[in-house]
Amino acid sequence: MKKIIVTIGIFFMALCSVKAQRIADNAIGLRIGDSDGFGTEINYQRAIFDTNRLEFGLGWRDGNGFNAFRLTGLYEWIWTIDGNFNWYAGAGASVGTFSLDDDFPGGNDTDEFFLNAAGNIGIEYNFDFPLLLSLDFRPEIGIINDIDDDLEFDIALGIRYQF
Repeated sequence: MKKIIVTIGIFFMALCSVKAQRIADNAIGLRIGDSDGFGTEINYQRAIFDTNRLEFGLGWRDGNGFNAFRLTGLYEWIWTIDGNFNWYAGAGASVGTFSLDDDFPGGNDTDEFFLNAAGNIGIEYNFDFPLLLSLDFRPEIGIINDIDDDLEFDIALGIRYQF
């Protein structure tokens, strides 16, 4: 047990000693992914401190027999790996609606509201010109969700303009 506590302590001290890189004040673009999450998201990031930011997204998905949209908000911490290469982690929530047609297997015409808890972890590269590319993993679990309250995983590529 002592070894585990010492290992965790060393890990957190290493995180605190990682050199911070200034992040852009604002970034806007697209987050494109799929999996069991949503297809496309218009995404905005706003720096709060040198190593923290808020991320907001408006995502939508349209499929055969259903459509959905959601608003997502995350608080993120950013750490520098090397030069312009960073990794980040965050937590937040998403809210939205999911509409099923009676053509959807097992469904009838219905509209459902959902509220999910969300996490986020990813890597990003800040180019020398105002472009930010990222790849992230976002698990979500339904808190209020009559359609699907399972744990969902979303992997996405982000392309953002920084200003």
